[in-house]
Amino acid sequence: MKVVILAGGLGSRLSEETEVKPKPMVEIGGRPILWHIMQHYAYYCFNEFFIALGYKGEIIKRYFLDYQSLSGSMTIDFAEGKVERYEQESEDWIVHLMDTGIEANTGGRIKRLESKLKDGTFMVTYGDGLCNVNLEDLLKFHHSHGRIATITGVRPPARFGGLVFDGDLITEFVEKPQIGEGWINGGFMVFEPAIFDYLSGDADSLEADSLEQLARERQLAAYRHEKFWQCVDTLRDVRLLQSLWKENSAPWKVWE
Repeated sequence: MKVVILAGGLGSRLSEETEVKPKPMVEIGGRPILWHIMQHYAYYCFNEFFIALGYKGEIIKRYFLDYQSLSGSMTIDFAEGKVERYEQESEDWIVHLMDTGIEANTGGRIKRLESKLKDGTFMVTYGDGLCNVNLEDLLKFHHSHGRIATITGVRPPARFGGLVFDGDLITEFVEKPQIGEGWINGGFMVFEPAIFDYLSGDADSLEADSLEQLARERQLAAYRHEKFWQCVDTLRDVRLLQSLWKENSAPWKVWE
């Protein structure tokens, strides 16, 4: 099972971080969001990744090159110019770092990978969202309904505390972790190769140009996920995830 992670956007709403790095490289607990997402997929044995690069993609390339080459211990023989590496422990991942253009939209990035993905069912998610969805159950659900596409439907986290009034006085202030104001696309999607018939080029939006059409044709299903999901759009989001990680209560950490 191949997994595409869209990691090429500008991340302009988090400019405090993304002026110097792409959003998927913003760190939670000393590790990039991208690493957390990949650990989630790898826990379910989905370990072949296609990282769709764009804005500052060289930073992501450098991270993975260093991640592999600098793991474990090493001995450097300066006189002989030799490096010996040992005691290396690394993930069982295959990572394809794919340049998909600076300007390409979400659908365009996936379209550029058609030759790599057209041989069977594949997964796609965004590089800025963390979730504890059961990916095995998601895949089973996708196969059960026989449609072209499945998205994971989530309820957006509340950004503000809820107020309960009695006249002009507040009787209750509730900082709700999630609210039932409607379902949204939380990423963690599954596609059949027929999705490429709904994409034409770099300018295509996955959401507006393909998912909307698939919905009209009744080819789009939603796997409802009631548990944890959090996108990373603002510094407030980053701080929330950092605090959960620091407290050892990160719901998305399903791996050991």
